[in-house]
Amino acid sequence: MWNDDSDQTDWAVTEAGVAPPAPRFLQIQGLAKAYVPARPVFADVSFDIGRGEFVCIIGHSGCGKTTILNVLAGLDTASSGHVFMDGREVRGPGLERGVVFQSHALMPWLTVRQNIAFAIKSRWPEWPAAKVRVHVERFVAMVGLMPAIDKKPSQLSGGMKQRVGIARAFAIQPKMLLLDEPFGALDALTRGTIQEELMTIVRETQQTVFMITHDVDEAILLADRILLMHNGADAAGGYRPGGISEMVVNPLPRDRTRTTLHHLSGYYPLRNHIVDFLVSRAHAH
Repeated sequence: MWNDDSDQTDWAVTEAGVAPPAPRFLQIQGLAKAYVPARPVFADVSFDIGRGEFVCIIGHSGCGKTTILNVLAGLDTASSGHVFMDGREVRGPGLERGVVFQSHALMPWLTVRQNIAFAIKSRWPEWPAAKVRVHVERFVAMVGLMPAIDKKPSQLSGGMKQRVGIARAFAIQPKMLLLDEPFGALDALTRGTIQEELMTIVRETQQTVFMITHDVDEAILLADRILLMHNGADAAGGYRPGGISEMVVNPLPRDRTRTTLHHLSGYYPLRNHIVDFLVSRAHAH
């Protein structure tokens, strides 16, 4: 446990591998990935995520964040270790996990309605057309895109495409949402708007979320906990694999907003600690 008494903060940093207080929903045990056996990208990555918890992971490029997310999604395999979700080991992709990448990954020949309907029909092939239509419109409305529901991706802005991707992920009602820098390519204004929309939807649905970000303020705004990941590096005692250095508990009230974030007590000490880690202790290549 780490506390900075001088800043009178009540947020905590725990050593990697210590379970959070929330009930364990996702368990990552001893995860490692090596392309060169003697120099794994990361090793001994262990953490838990509670049901309904929003966890962000932050670190420099090359530390293995996306690889971890892809393993959780079942899109990649670890060199060693295990991932369990809801008591079952993750061994491949599944509709109980919704994934949103930085690129929207929409099918360009389909409209917004058809893109989301395709996912819903994959999840519930027995549903009649009328039920699919109602379900599509519910989630399109949730991200504010009803006026564009019959447009194709080429007719949408980058921010609108990402909203479609988020609506599609939520529409299949996954047990967990995996987000890989979904707002990284957006302008600041659009990014802020969609962040707040995401916060609203997550609160309404009590969704469990694991998200990669490079943006410190985004992590503080969205996350209940923030995992700080260091890069692999050569050290005096030999090569040190990448891994989770710290788990930072976010003490700010959950109803925080983007416009009031920097006014909250504890915001600056928390931000400064994360920035200090990234600048001084993450060992970026």
